[in-house]
This record gives sequence, C-alpha cells and structure tokens, in this order.
Amino acid sequence: MHALAGTLMDLNWLGILILAAVLMLWNLDFVVTLLNLKAQSPTPPEELADVFDQERFAKSQAYTRASSRFGIIESVVSLFILLAFWLAGGFGWLDQLSRSWFSNELLAGLAFLSVLYIGHLLLHLPLSIYSTFVIEERFGFNKTTPKTFVVDQIKGLLLSAILGLPLAAGVLWIFGNVPQAWLWAWLLFTAVQLFLMWLAPVVILPLFNKFEPMDDGPLRDAIERMAAKCEFPLTEISVMDGSKRSTKANAYFTGFGKTKKIALYDTLIEEQTTDELVAVLAHEIGHFKCRHIIQRLAVSILQSGALFFLLGLAVDRDGAFARLLFDAFGVETISAHVGLVLFGILFSPASRLLGIFSNMWSRKHEFEADAYAAKAMGDSGPLISALKKLSAKNLSNITPHPMRVFLDYSHPPILQRLNALKSL
Repeated sequence: MHALAGTLMDLNWLGILILAAVLMLWNLDFVVTLLNLKAQSPTPPEELADVFDQERFAKSQAYTRASSRFGIIESVVSLFILLAFWLAGGFGWLDQLSRSWFSNELLAGLAFLSVLYIGHLLLHLPLSIYSTFVIEERFGFNKTTPKTFVVDQIKGLLLSAILGLPLAAGVLWIFGNVPQAWLWAWLLFTAVQLFLMWLAPVVILPLFNKFEPMDDGPLRDAIERMAAKCEFPLTEISVMDGSKRSTKANAYFTGFGKTKKIALYDTLIEEQTTDELVAVLAHEIGHFKCRHIIQRLAVSILQSGALFFLLGLAVDRDGAFARLLFDAFGVETISAHVGLVLFGILFSPASRLLGIFSNMWSRKHEFEADAYAAKAMGDSGPLISALKKLSAKNLSNITPHPMRVFLDYSHPPILQRLNALKSL
C-alpha cells in the first residue's frame, strides 16, 4: 500500500485527472448494471406473452443476470490490469525493453504494440473461455467446439499480424518522418478502413464461416422480389453456418455501390417464416435506402480525422502537452507507438460520451429502417412477428433500465420498436 501511495503521489495533475475519469466511468457502469438488474420484471409484458411464456421469460432474466455479473467481473479484471500496469510503471518499462531489442524506432514500436496486444489477449483469454463454454453453454447458445475456439483464436491472431502490423508500421513511420503527420496518417487509415470493408465479405468472413448460395425456392424468390421492389442492387444471397458457433440468429448485408450481398444465418431461416425473413431483410435494405450506412461511414471518417489531429498533439516531441501526458504514465521518451496507447486511455472518457450520441443516432436509424420495412411489406405484422421471435430466441432483456438503454443500446428495446411499428 505504501508503494502504491508513493506511485499515486508521483502522478502529475493530468495523470490524476485520467485516473479519476477511468474510475468514474467504471463506477458509472457498475451502478447502471445494478439498476438494470433491479429493473427486471416478475412477469413478461403482455405484448410479448405469445413468445415469452413464464419459463422462457425466467430463463431470459437468468441469462441477463449471469451476463451482467460476468460483465462486472470482466470490467474489474480489465480495470485492475490497467491500473496495476500503469502504476507499476509498466508502460515505461515495456518501452525501454522494446528499445533494448531493436535500435530501430519503428521495429521497437511494433514490438511494443505487439507485446501489449498479445498480453491483453492472453490475460483475457480465460474470460473468453468462461463466457463461451460456461455461460453460453448453460443457456443453450454455445455450439463452439474447443477445436473451433482454438482455431478462431489462431486465425484472429494471424489476421491481426497480417493486417494490423502493416497499418501500425505505416502510421508509426508517418509520425516519425512526415510533416503534418496526422493528416497523412488519417488518409492512410481511411484508405485501409475502406479496403477492409471490401475485403471482409470476400476474404475475412469466409475464413471463419461457410457461405453457401441460397437454393432456388419460394424464399429466394420472395427476397429477390423485395430487392427488385426496393430497387436494391442485390447480387448474391448466401446462407451462413451461424449454428457452427451459436444458436443465436441474425442477418446482414455487405458490399459497395451496385454490388450488394445478403447473408442469413442458418439459425434464422430455421425459426422464421418466409414473410418474416423478407421483413427482416427489408429492414436491412431500409438502412441502405435511408443512407444510414454512408452517413455512419462519413461520420466515422471525420471522427477518425479529429482523433488523428489530437493524436498529433499527444506525440509532438516539442509539445508541452505530450510531455505532460508521457510523464503521467511514467514514460521518458516521447514516441508515436507509446502515444497511440496513452492517447487511447486518455480519450476513453470522451469516447464514452461520444458513444452516447452515436447510440442515440443509431436507435433513430433503427426506427427509420423498421418504418421502411413495414412500408415495403405493406404491413408491419411480419416484422413485428420476426422481432418477437428473435427476442425470444436470443433471450433478450426485454425490460432494460432506461439508463442502460441511454448509455449503451445501439438498437431500441424491443417494446419500443413494437409500439412504433404498431403506430404506423
């Protein structure tokens, strides 16, 4: 305790401010989690009584409690790891260690980031195993085998190396060699971001799941008719083996410009009628027709530009703010690779605040996509039925606390969506 007190006394005012903000965020999440658990109702709402009998409703509440308690444990572990590493001088120690391995600044930076990433992955691996093979298994969701889990981890690590290391190297090199580095790093990041959006459905997603063309039949015909009606440039309809890992269901579309691809989980097809599936896809088409995707992408690009500008200030070797930030974490040498990590910690409170507005915007988009689907179908009934079934199948928390919705929900709670659809 004496050593910890001494470390805290060594923090400058910025370090104390960051520490206070991190602790306040954790306490906020903890309190909201407790409120969310307290908001649970003893009986299912009347609007969902047809899909939530008392047994299934009790199971969904038990799943919410188990997930919430695990979330608290996970957040405690993450907070402890961060504070222990920070206050023990871990960032400065790792920076010096990586420099002892490589005299080249770029290679030392990549070593620093790689060790942090792998360390984070290993420390959180037991939590991921518990979530998958204990909690998800207990509630009948998990279909992941130990072999699939291990292969997924290896593939994820290799993808991070193949895609992440070149991007990190490019950003670090720019900040070390180019004037107005934040601008060029932002342009590089944006280019890679757009490239990955194209690459993901073509290369990355097939590494983890199998995509089979949907067979000819009434469902495919109905989907194609809806796409034609909505003037949606559909080029491919696939069925994804979501049941390989979970019984949960979903659907999504990908693609740029005039090449759009729709993928449905096999678990979704098993549970929904043709009209319900078409309504779900009409909702996804609604996001495209209402220009939600391009709006979110544009805001994301602009936001990343602002972040790179601020990052430039945080790694400016001649800047007073950069010196203050690095001193707050006990790091002697100002560098881009350490600055990336420290800036991420510094910005986390502001990121949470921006996330609130982003979620509000996203919930608005979901209502608009629901309304589009109902109009395209000529009836809100199929989408209402589909949302009910999805909620029941996924054991969704149907009575969340308003504060949890305000802070974290990118989709409106199911009851709000049903009421909005019924009012159309």
